[in-house]
Amino acid sequence: MLTVLLLLDGFAHGAVGEAPRDEPTRPVPAPAQARSAGPVLNLAGGVPRSRRLPPKTIALTFDDGPDPEWTPRILDVLRRHDAHATFFTIGAHVAENPALTRRIPREGNEIGSHTYTHVNLATAPAWRGRLEMDLTQRALAGAAGVHTRLMRMPYSSRPDGLTEPEWRAAERTGAAGYIVVLTDRDTEDWARPGTAKIVQTALAAERRGEGAVVMLHDSGGDRAQTVAAVERIIDRLQPRGYRFTTLTQALGMPSAEVPVPAHERAVGWTLVAAQRAACALTGTMGALFVAAGILYVLRLVLLLVFAHVHMRRVRRLGPPVMPEMTEIGEMPPDPFPPVSVVVPAYNEEAGIAATIGSLLDTDYPGIVEVIVVDDGSTDSTAAIVDSIGLPGVHLIRKPNGGKPSALNAGLFVARSEILVLVDGDTVFQRDTIRHLVAPFADPSVGAVSGNTKVANRGGILGRWQHIEYVIGFNLDRRMFDILQCMPTVPGAIGAFRRSVLAEVGCVPGDTLAEDTDLTMAICRTGARVVYEEKALAWTETPSSLRQLWRQRYRWCYGTMQAMWKHRRSVVETGGSGRFGRRCLPYLAVFQVLFPLFAPAVDLFALFGLLFLDPAVPVLTWTAFVAAQAAAGAYALWLDGETVRPLWVLPLQQFVYRQLMYLVVVQSVVTALLGARLGWHTVRRTGTFAVGREQSRGPVGYT
Repeated sequence: MLTVLLLLDGFAHGAVGEAPRDEPTRPVPAPAQARSAGPVLNLAGGVPRSRRLPPKTIALTFDDGPDPEWTPRILDVLRRHDAHATFFTIGAHVAENPALTRRIPREGNEIGSHTYTHVNLATAPAWRGRLEMDLTQRALAGAAGVHTRLMRMPYSSRPDGLTEPEWRAAERTGAAGYIVVLTDRDTEDWARPGTAKIVQTALAAERRGEGAVVMLHDSGGDRAQTVAAVERIIDRLQPRGYRFTTLTQALGMPSAEVPVPAHERAVGWTLVAAQRAACALTGTMGALFVAAGILYVLRLVLLLVFAHVHMRRVRRLGPPVMPEMTEIGEMPPDPFPPVSVVVPAYNEEAGIAATIGSLLDTDYPGIVEVIVVDDGSTDSTAAIVDSIGLPGVHLIRKPNGGKPSALNAGLFVARSEILVLVDGDTVFQRDTIRHLVAPFADPSVGAVSGNTKVANRGGILGRWQHIEYVIGFNLDRRMFDILQCMPTVPGAIGAFRRSVLAEVGCVPGDTLAEDTDLTMAICRTGARVVYEEKALAWTETPSSLRQLWRQRYRWCYGTMQAMWKHRRSVVETGGSGRFGRRCLPYLAVFQVLFPLFAPAVDLFALFGLLFLDPAVPVLTWTAFVAAQAAAGAYALWLDGETVRPLWVLPLQQFVYRQLMYLVVVQSVVTALLGARLGWHTVRRTGTFAVGREQSRGPVGYT
């Protein structure tokens, strides 16, 4: 629908359609009988007939309108002097200004056709001419309930200036049933030669008392000179007995307007409505294009500022310090408390051994127990865990009930106050648990988000996701950390206090983004949720566009569910209100509304590239990519990553970005229709089972 409306608006304003062919340098003149004819031609029946206006009769004619600024001024002048005129209207302008079009005949004036887009009928193909005339009639039917018998061809002037191509176009127009109107006096007011010059041309034959068809314009630019000239022409000639009337009244012809039946009005109204919608859409899209650019720049600047502040704060704090005894005989809190790691697993045979191995191969000095919850797997996941046979690894088998139920089952048997939740396709580095637990030295911290890394970043899809994780997710988390409104501790790596989990009722199962839902609930308790950039976890991301779509569709839909579930936090006080007012509007704008309208903005940019001035969309896109690349380079530097993957960033704008936007569109449609979305699983390829050194993950086990 957007495409059709944009094309319609482009067609109406000459940006889309058959371009007029160039006229020859020395055009062949029309036949002598045509060049000596009067300004009003009847070419029906193959026998040309022409007429001239009676003495002291002036037919003021106005081309290119109606115009919302200048046509009303001209109509006001005519009404003050009890004069009437003929307006040769452009169909697209009629459709865009239906009320103004109705005013013209209501005040005793008449309407003629000037084609739909002001196309040159002498150089355009015959089919284009027929289309232009037909669309103009439909626009008049929809706007004013009439058709017209009069036609003035764009770019035509006096009969003695007709060329052979113009004469053939006039013959085709006459064969279609129109009276072709030329002019006696072409004021060339479109060039704005000055009011005096316009008046002088219009009054050229005043002394002889001749009648005349005078050509003027009520649209196409500043027409102040024309308005002033019309006033002076009437003031000059009316006292001398000249009458100012319409063409048909001057020649004693039937009215130019012919009422149309109801079904013609309905068809015309459809065109008028579509044209007005197209015009409004173009203006709206232009505003959205500008607004989107401003919002994007503001967001990028804010993300970089907060990332810089976060980096300085983290480096200033340094590593955690061993707590000292507070009183004689009183032991300080344990700096390395026991940790229980819960791993929900469903058909994770490809990588579960690597996940468990990384959790056990840790430099964390405290006790670490690993609890693997097999959630009804149909593969050999449970058998692989059983075969490990190491102390500290516990296997729980349960019927399939979904990830939240698996996590809660593991939390129920976990013995530690600090609980780490890890996906079954994720691998930790040796120091990850130590960094993940360190922030809990602050009693106000209720949860810690780790730094998720893409392991399978070898192909272009992997690089795109790697860039998204570093630039998008981690920059956002740095900002949320500073603002104390973290919306998501990722399921791949997160740590929680048992007491905080108990306060919020453990892992919720009524949304498809249980990690986001849980984190929002924790934020609403007032507990701090922080981001620890040094706690690295390598995860396997989808390896095909289909799998990526399924994963992000679930994430997006689940995030919207969680936002709706916790919407009351916006009006609450304390920590809940802080989270709601800082985080939810940001998510609503940049993760729902912005992607929802982004395809339309892209379509508008493509339209401008193809049919308007291509410099604007090209420069805008270049600046957009350059700014994103600069931010990406900084984000990669903060994460200790190489900037080499940025070469795929321009390609990301053509496939990956649109895919993410369409995911949001489908999620919103699903939510509005009230449909229920099931859990989508991603097929694992076993990135960590073979050659993890290729994915920059930890080494030492398979």
